[in-house]
Amino acid sequence: MPVTSQSNRITLPSLHPARESLYHELHARPFPVIGSPVRVSHLALLLDEADKQADFDHLSALCHRYGVNPPSPQDNSFYQQLGDLKVRWERHLEFVTYTFIRSGKSEEAFAQPALSLLPADWLENIPGQLVAGLHLEVQAAEDKPLDREELADCFEGQRLVSGRLMEGAATLWSAFRLHGDGCGRILLHNHELNDNQAGRLILRVLELETYRLMALLGARPARDLAPILRQLDQQLANIITRLSVTEGLEDERRLLGELTIMAAQIERHSADTISRFSATQAYYQLVMRRLDELKESENVPNFTLKAFFARRLTPAANTCESTSRRLEDLAARIERAGDLIRTRVDLKLEEQNRRLLASMNRRSRVQLRMQETVEGLSIAAISYYSVSLLGYLFGALEPLGLPINVNVAKAAAVPLVVGSVWWVTRRIKKFIVEASDPEREGHRSGSEER
Repeated sequence: MPVTSQSNRITLPSLHPARESLYHELHARPFPVIGSPVRVSHLALLLDEADKQADFDHLSALCHRYGVNPPSPQDNSFYQQLGDLKVRWERHLEFVTYTFIRSGKSEEAFAQPALSLLPADWLENIPGQLVAGLHLEVQAAEDKPLDREELADCFEGQRLVSGRLMEGAATLWSAFRLHGDGCGRILLHNHELNDNQAGRLILRVLELETYRLMALLGARPARDLAPILRQLDQQLANIITRLSVTEGLEDERRLLGELTIMAAQIERHSADTISRFSATQAYYQLVMRRLDELKESENVPNFTLKAFFARRLTPAANTCESTSRRLEDLAARIERAGDLIRTRVDLKLEEQNRRLLASMNRRSRVQLRMQETVEGLSIAAISYYSVSLLGYLFGALEPLGLPINVNVAKAAAVPLVVGSVWWVTRRIKKFIVEASDPEREGHRSGSEER
């Protein structure tokens, strides 16, 4: 229904039911404003349909513990202060993320992460499967940078990757590996970013780690599928080889049955992996985009983040893409081989039908000759009996005073009887032929109507 604006008294036309949500969509996930120093813990959990409602209820239970209002069921993001923690919850298509923000720093890096303030029972029972678990700490500009030994202690001696981000305004260190607490670790030193810029940078780094791991979920199915596809490829090659030497129709039908089984297997593997491989490509593109948004300085002597991710992540994404293309190619080849076998079967069936029709034609000709012979014998037999009957008639006329020679009369009647019987037989035959021909029957019915 029309809506009237009270401020300027303008009556708007009927509103689309999703109009308000369309306006809110652009602002659904705002960048947080985060001051330095700060400790951030980030979790990304893969959910199925049954877990989505349980996850929302679990978040609502946490809000009730801290006496704050939970989000509404239609919300896809939630940002709220819970005591000394700020929680940021975001719901995506197949996963959900929790980001916990704790201001200040600990005396020892990663010793007191933001997750340590959460109720242990609530944290342990979050629905879904944990994919990304990350602790991120941000040092302020006035903090003393950590030396090599301190960095080694923070990251448990693992080999580090570092980068100068936002055109040198921040420095990142990380091993991009799991540590003793089961989570990854990232250390950021904020040199000159304000709170808004720091919040955007932190969010991009967290998304980078999340999308990186979500993209790699497709690598395992692709590797597991590779030997199966090689086996199917070899099986298809064997079928094509056997097709070139088969002669019998039954052999070709057997090959067609094997191809049908292979096509069913390919369709099953495609159905199991197509969504995962498509998601891998989408997440990979997001990772590359986030790397561009980090504005990393490339004129540095060490290994850059972009080069690191390109070297490690790109092969996995390419493997998923090539496996997906290989599935499509194998399905197309199986379809072409099936079409070839069906064509050969159809040609052989047509040849059999042609031979059968030729045999039927020969039998029809023989049957026609036999029918004509029988027809001639029938005319002779009917004529013989008709002349005999006429002989009895002629014999009965002699006592009546008619001087008729019976034998002469019978001899004279033979041509007339034979001709009459032949003519009647032809008429009957013609009537039967016309009655059995639907086209002639239709033509005759149309002529009668006209």
